[in-house]
Amino acid sequence: MTIHQHIKSLAVLLLLSLSALVKAELTIEITQGVDNPAKIAIVPFSWSGSGPLPENVAGIVAADLLRSGQFEPIPEEDMLSFPQDESEVLFRDWARLGTEFLLIGSIKPSLSAMGTNGYRLDFQLFDVLGQRRMLNKNVVVTSKGLRDMAHFASDEVYQAVTGIRGAFSTKMIYVEANRNSQGKLIYRLNRADVDGARPSLLLESDDPLLSPAWSPDGKQVAYVSFETGRPAIFRQELATSKREQLTNFKGLNGAPAWSPDGKKLAITLSKDGNPEIYILEIASRRLTRVTNHFAIDTEPSWTADGKGVIFTSNRGGKPQIYQKTLASGRVERLTFLGDYNARARLSPDGKTLVVVNRQNGVFHIAAQDLETGDLRILTETRLDESPTIAPNGAMLMYATRHRGKGILAAVSLDAGVKFRLPSQRGDVREPAWSPYFN
Repeated sequence: MTIHQHIKSLAVLLLLSLSALVKAELTIEITQGVDNPAKIAIVPFSWSGSGPLPENVAGIVAADLLRSGQFEPIPEEDMLSFPQDESEVLFRDWARLGTEFLLIGSIKPSLSAMGTNGYRLDFQLFDVLGQRRMLNKNVVVTSKGLRDMAHFASDEVYQAVTGIRGAFSTKMIYVEANRNSQGKLIYRLNRADVDGARPSLLLESDDPLLSPAWSPDGKQVAYVSFETGRPAIFRQELATSKREQLTNFKGLNGAPAWSPDGKKLAITLSKDGNPEIYILEIASRRLTRVTNHFAIDTEPSWTADGKGVIFTSNRGGKPQIYQKTLASGRVERLTFLGDYNARARLSPDGKTLVVVNRQNGVFHIAAQDLETGDLRILTETRLDESPTIAPNGAMLMYATRHRGKGILAAVSLDAGVKFRLPSQRGDVREPAWSPYFN
């Protein structure tokens, strides 16, 4: 079966499993999966409470795993039985369907950790061919946490099968630009699940919002706002919405990037006439200049150990990626393939550099192996920008254009899995993938 045939055969399942996302501002369109995804049966979870549940938990799990590209959920109508307990599992029936893994579960009313009404999910994952149980887990959530419950189960299944920690429970922030009834662009900084569900507004502004970035603990975001009449860097607490302006220098104030310890921001300032990289200690407001060159130095990010800063510079004639070790001051050029490399982000393991790469006049997202120097083009669309990497390093999200509209898209670091998240209304851009929250 070709990739295109495989995608077509899953179209009906995808529409069913994403039925709970109709209120989401971003919706999933899977465009490519791996050639041989693992077949998994996700039996509808039993519910022992009164009335229907407001969310299809098993459907959300199916959508999560399908979106990863690593799994092919079996349609419910093909299932021969609907076991709710391990004693009801008949492995031969599932093997007859070509099923490799089987997930069953039951949901019942329960008190949450905060003592309020909530739900409890008990679920088990089975290796059908090996006829063994791989997982036996439970999770308790509040009355509003059914999607959290589903994403937790997806994370557990993904890790049990692939050995990689799941990232379905993480979040993303992004900027939406939409024209109001008077034709004026309104900018919104939104937070949502990484499947586009449960969007919530963090900030609305008549002025542009750029470069949102998560703090390492996931409790704050930093971003650039033009509300003061020129670009300024703000930080905002997510729990309280409390905002604080961090910079007010003349010229450019941009591209905030949190240090791994969350105590500093690497930023771009042109207060001395030329865009340079600085480090701002948040508590003391102490400012340290990192670069000092006649070229433009911008778009900083940190090495995983916090001992170096990676940035874009045209000091070699055209934009390329450089790394400066803070203790020694040593500067090293990292990219050489393509006439333009910018907006660099390191994978969590520090082995892969993701960049916006231009070759033959076309901008793509590319991944470079820092040990071998090999560069892999990950995307096929034009004008791709703003890559952000999942905390498990398996996927990255980026902004692009589709049918004349700004959308978000995602691709695995091996380019085997791709999907789009088009908006139901305005253009979306500037995505930032959250860290793990625990």
